[in-house]
Parts: sequence; structure tokens; C-alpha cells
Amino acid sequence: MRKVMEYRSHETRYRLEKVGRIASMLHMDVLLLIYHFAKFGAGNVLEIGPYIGGSTIAAAFGARESGSLKKIISIEIGGRLKHFRIPSRNIIKDLKKNLARFGVLEDVTLINGPSFDEKTSSAVRQTLGSGEVGLFIFDADDNVRRDLDCYGDLLAHGCWLVIDDYFGPEPKAAPLRAQVDELVSAGRLIPFGYYGWGTWIGQWQRK
Repeated sequence: MRKVMEYRSHETRYRLEKVGRIASMLHMDVLLLIYHFAKFGAGNVLEIGPYIGGSTIAAAFGARESGSLKKIISIEIGGRLKHFRIPSRNIIKDLKKNLARFGVLEDVTLINGPSFDEKTSSAVRQTLGSGEVGLFIFDADDNVRRDLDCYGDLLAHGCWLVIDDYFGPEPKAAPLRAQVDELVSAGRLIPFGYYGWGTWIGQWQRK
């Protein structure tokens, strides 16, 4: 939390505010944490559910400024979404447009498809190996357990996890929260706190 407070008066916040206005429904504190984990954390970035790119851009900024070569894999199923503030008629098109607008399109490997599809999983594993992911971002549906079961072997011990909608509209938040709490009880996740409008932050523990 102290680091978040420091960032609130840092120029990074002003850069990410521009990103948030155009391309993100996440709270600014969450975008700052994604930037921070991508910059200072060890390993690559795996993201599921970027929507139109706010979190992806924050991660790309951090990775670029880390001084290390980091891979960013972002999986988006696409489609359209009616939203009162940031709607999209073509999510993949808007995602690519926003990544290009902020100069990070070439830094990100985009995979268009369901995260749990065998073709998607195969494409991810062609780029990422066991224990190579240092930041995992999930902002898709209500089944984070499915994707952690699918990609958990790629996450490093101590990998940072950013899981949105831990708190929020119950049709989505309730099952997601139950899955996260179960993994915490099993010792697979270590919780660090809740940020923004209900985003869970913690770390992964390898078996």
C-alpha cells in the first residue's frame, strides 16, 4: 500500500490515467500495481481477459522499463460488450488499436480465443515454459480456477496474481471469490489485499 501511495504522486500515474480513461475499467491503484509487478517482478506476464487493453498497456510499460527482456502473452476471446463508459463493438480490433496508440503493440503477443481451448494453450506453451511467469492477470469470467489449473505450471513460485472482480456483482464475483478462497485455504495462494473496486492481489505457491 505504501508503494501505491508513492505512485499516486508519480509521473507514472499521469501516464496511466490516460490509459485508464481510454482503455480500462480497472481502478487506477490496480493499474499502478500491474505496472509495478511487471517492472520489478521476475519473469514474464500472462494475462487472461485484457478487454481493450488497459491492463496490458500498464504491464507493457512496466516490462519495458524493467531493463529486462520480458514476454507478455495476452489471451482475449473477443466479441462485443455494452458498457456505460467504455463499450466495444469489436473487442479485438479496439484492443489492437489501443496497444498501437500507446506504442506497445509489438511488445505483446495477442492470442484470440478461449483461454481453456487446446489451441490457445498450445500457443501459450510455445512461448512460455514451466515457472517462467512472474505476473498473472485474470479479468475474464467467473472461473479463475479453470485457468490456474490449465496454466499453473507456468507460474513461478511467488508469481504475483491480479484477479479482478473478487468483490462485485454476485453472479460473477461469488463463484470467483469461492475459488480464490479455496486456493488460499489449500495454501496455493497467499493473499496480500484487495485494491480498487474489488481486485484481489496475492502470490502463487507452487506445489
